[in-house]
Amino acid sequence: MPATDSPNDRLLLNASTLLESERQLYLNLHPASQQLAQQASQHFLYGVPMHWMNDWGTPAPLFVRHAQGAHFTCADGLDYADFCLGDTGAMFGHSPEPVARALERQARRGYTTMLPDMVAAEVGAALAEQFGMPCWQLTTTATDANRFVLRWARAVTGRKKLLVFDGCYHGTVDDTMVDVEAGRTVSRASLLGQTVDLGLYTVAVDFNDLAAIERELASGDFACLLTEPALTNCGMVPALPGFIAGLRELTRRHGTLLVLDETHTISSARGGWSRNAGIQPDFMVIGKPIAGGLPAAAYGFSEELAARMKSAKDAAPAGHSGIGTTLSGNMMTLAAMHATLTEVATSAAYAHMLELASSLENGLNAVLQKHSLPWCITRIGARLELQFCATAPVNAKEARIAQHDELESAIHLFLLNRGVLLTPFHNMMLVCPATSDTDIAKLLRVFGECLTTLIYSSEANVPS
Repeated sequence: MPATDSPNDRLLLNASTLLESERQLYLNLHPASQQLAQQASQHFLYGVPMHWMNDWGTPAPLFVRHAQGAHFTCADGLDYADFCLGDTGAMFGHSPEPVARALERQARRGYTTMLPDMVAAEVGAALAEQFGMPCWQLTTTATDANRFVLRWARAVTGRKKLLVFDGCYHGTVDDTMVDVEAGRTVSRASLLGQTVDLGLYTVAVDFNDLAAIERELASGDFACLLTEPALTNCGMVPALPGFIAGLRELTRRHGTLLVLDETHTISSARGGWSRNAGIQPDFMVIGKPIAGGLPAAAYGFSEELAARMKSAKDAAPAGHSGIGTTLSGNMMTLAAMHATLTEVATSAAYAHMLELASSLENGLNAVLQKHSLPWCITRIGARLELQFCATAPVNAKEARIAQHDELESAIHLFLLNRGVLLTPFHNMMLVCPATSDTDIAKLLRVFGECLTTLIYSSEANVPS
């Protein structure tokens, strides 16, 4: 057999062997989690409250005993430096003290009433101050926020179609669960139980392709264009310079609403990516960390758009609008959001996060250079991702080509077994206000050990 040509190919020769040994090590380290998984399997599908909690590449789910700040302890008493942070849900750290105090106070005052709590006006003002959008509505999840924004957009424009990007993810909104195959937008193959052809009213094109956007918007059929300021779920794909500004100009020209889903890019800076870039969308969606990790999300919009929304609602027949859920904006959520926005998501917190994330980026790049690996670190504020390509992808196709599932899994499990947790997909990393220099140093040390193990073993296994 001839020798392999690329560094990735050489590392892939050993990734499966390393993954097998790391799985056995995981089992040795986590007997309590294995026992809990067996017990939970009696009543929970796959032994977990939600089936995706089993998608971590571990032989058994990892059960958590306690989470505080930038660390958590598993059921077996092992400590982890947490760089996953609930995939942004705990971006401001686990159980921030101001949020814990607010919840303790609120717990004696009520949980939910279907009526606005007295702190509601202050929460609205805090949202407007931080994100620069004057009008808001609250939801329980970012999925709900995106779904409701699509309803509003269709109601106020009278148009049916949605424009998204190949590789997008906006929660479990059916309209966005599409892929591009042979130039056609089709329902995503992995979507369970789908009966409607989602390509009827949704069109997906390549990210960073303004010409494709202009061709589609010229039809005048699209209610809105929904995107993250950078794709973050197909592998991190940053916007090229001027791309989001170009979207803003094109959507205005063609009467299409621009929706920026900042559920992940809230990591960019205080106020989110769009505010710091000086671009105001028609709708802005935020979620996950804004209530300190409790289920909460929101969408903001302009006063002009608020007037159009009121007109659409007032003109509709009486009855359920299809927008809103019973627990949205409940008393506990408002208390947690108020504490998060006013005491946790501060300028000082972001300054700490961004400084450490920059340090981590430099350190990771130094490790890659030391091992002469043609990989890159893509960073958006406090969010970083290891990608198996020399430069960041510009669209989902490039991101998919750069993915190597077995190599990714081997690196992830190697780090997990040594007390460092990254996300279970794409090895994304987040830095929170409680992350320390010591945590950064541990990640860099273990990552270096992982690469040394992979490279040394793969070189030994390359046929002569």
